[in-house]
Amino acid sequence: MRDGVPRSAKARARAMRRGSTEAERKLWHALRDRRMQKVKFRRQAPVGPYVADFLCIEHRLIVEADGGGHAENARDAARDVWCARNGYKVIRFWNTDILTARESVLATIAANCGLPW
Repeated sequence: MRDGVPRSAKARARAMRRGSTEAERKLWHALRDRRMQKVKFRRQAPVGPYVADFLCIEHRLIVEADGGGHAENARDAARDVWCARNGYKVIRFWNTDILTARESVLATIAANCGLPW
């Protein structure tokens, strides 16, 4: 745990990168390589004991792509509280929204980074 991130979180993040959902792949295509207004995002990045789907360190923003298993999930709520206490803002999108309204999702992400869309 050299950098404050448990090794188990790093290993879990690597495994999650290999098993991305279609929505995560589509959103990553739009966010990777600073494609969204030159903002740097990391994919399946460890944040403390958790793994964020997408993380922008500069803006302290975590973007989550959620499927049906995340509806009213108590673990997600606890994780969001931990993230907020540690200075991160978490925004969540349903996979169907990412697949059907990607421009709106990207506009929301940009707004949360304080950027025009």
